[in-house]
Amino acid sequence: MSLILPFRIPTATALAALALASCAVGPRAPDAVLPPAASGAFTGAAIPAVTAGTVRGDWWRLYADPVLDDLVEQALANNNELEAAAANLRRVRALLGEVRTGRLPSTTSSAGYSYGRASAAVTPGATPGQALDETETWDAGLDVAYEVDLFGRVGSSIRAVRADADSAAAALEVVRVSVAAETARAYADACSANARIAVAERTLGLQADTVDLTRRLLDGGAGNGLDVARARVVLEQTRASVPPLRARREGAVFRLATLTGRTPAEASMAARDCARPPELLQPIPVGDGAALLARRPDVRRAERDLAAAAARVNVATADLYPRISLGGSLGTTAGRAGDLGESANVRFGLGPLISWSFPNVFAARARIAQAGAAADAALATFDQAVLVALQEAETALADYGNELDRRSALQAARTQAADAARLSRLRFDAGADSFLTVLDAQRTLAAADAALADSDALVTTDQITLFKVLAGGWSADAGAPPGP
Repeated sequence: MSLILPFRIPTATALAALALASCAVGPRAPDAVLPPAASGAFTGAAIPAVTAGTVRGDWWRLYADPVLDDLVEQALANNNELEAAAANLRRVRALLGEVRTGRLPSTTSSAGYSYGRASAAVTPGATPGQALDETETWDAGLDVAYEVDLFGRVGSSIRAVRADADSAAAALEVVRVSVAAETARAYADACSANARIAVAERTLGLQADTVDLTRRLLDGGAGNGLDVARARVVLEQTRASVPPLRARREGAVFRLATLTGRTPAEASMAARDCARPPELLQPIPVGDGAALLARRPDVRRAERDLAAAAARVNVATADLYPRISLGGSLGTTAGRAGDLGESANVRFGLGPLISWSFPNVFAARARIAQAGAAADAALATFDQAVLVALQEAETALADYGNELDRRSALQAARTQAADAARLSRLRFDAGADSFLTVLDAQRTLAAADAALADSDALVTTDQITLFKVLAGGWSADAGAPPGP
């Protein structure tokens, strides 16, 4: 049942409520404890290509590529996912403003007028069968109520929604980090496809010369049709690799258009025409584990969700205790509008109340259990976010370092393949080797060029991935919620 008692009546319940007035109820938010190993240097940070310096928020400028700078700025200004996340943040902040009004008194003003006649049959003192006089009634009033937050229900509600606003701000930064990285990745993919197309076209030129050579030798009686056919097979195989590369470039350019808030028809021509992926000329600053976890907005979001869940446990727990409200009303009622202000027509009332749902507390305890389970889930999610952040950083460092080693080996292999192709051609021209040796050497050189171009693309992709997992592009002030 719901028990509502005037506060002025001395009851055991009221005295107990006053005795507990100095403290809120429910648990405090659990501390976000980080693993001891999380604050040290990354295990993969020993490679020469990275340093322990502070990660730059505008990391894409390290490439010194004006086209990339412009594209990222466009994406951060026009991306629709960013706009949706920003709108959600505005919504939660507006909700926070609404919940904060729980600290203020609520007021209700009223005014009314009525004209009518009562029934003589139900009016004391009236003569049966004789109609009563018609009357006018004018009324105006103001009611004020204020909840005394003895058990922290209002304060905990405000803390919960404030944590939600912090979480929404962090979610906006998660999208910002992703948009910056995916824009750079799409641009790099378009440039890498163009670089692979250029490699294929150079190879086509060499192979076309070889076809011409075999045809001339055949026409001069020094060659054979088999060599011509073999040379043409290799040429057409290389030509067949170009259309998929063009499709890959167009897909990257169209993806870039979407990221920057444009249609495919408005795709960047500069990105479509770039010749090679952007290159870094300096080591990447990666910081350490502690700086990573402080910077990653997804970790911040998980921590704020944990704080919100804990605050909602307090809200649910406060429902076990009485709610105490202080209220007052002031008004005037008169038969004529001109008499509303007369002292005889003024009414007022003061009446603090205790409202307590007792003994039916089972629903409240069920809500407490629900909120407690949600807090446990939020804590586990936070712990997982920390581990995932560290794992992603270490994986990105390992991928980057190993791809650099692979590219070095591919560069050496390409140099050797070029020497082999040159020597095999000289030996063929001198009659010391068969044409099969020349074709094999050219195939090896083409494969080495393609593998090196792919590795260049992977190096750039791994760099961008590393910047993304390090939360490059995150701004500590961009998503800060308004005042406490």
